[in-house]
Amino acid sequence: MPMVTVRYWAAAKAAAEVAEEPYVADTLAGALAAVRARHPGELTRVLQRCSFLVDGDPVGTRAHETVRLADGGTVEVLPPFAGG
Repeated sequence: MPMVTVRYWAAAKAAAEVAEEPYVADTLAGALAAVRARHPGELTRVLQRCSFLVDGDPVGTRAHETVRLADGGTVEVLPPFAGG
């Protein structure tokens, strides 16, 4: 299974209390399930409002189960940002 880095930004970073961490997962859904298991509580609530980039590409409305992860890849967790 691929090893990926999950990077948290803004409110997600505050809730996770780390900027990034490694996970083993083959899909975005699998990575997010692992994140929720490691960080129950506030981060789980923040994730409901987030958008995601996988290796720099927006996930958009694609089902997370269909978004494949590559070994050494990166998942960016982007909460809504205020301002311009």
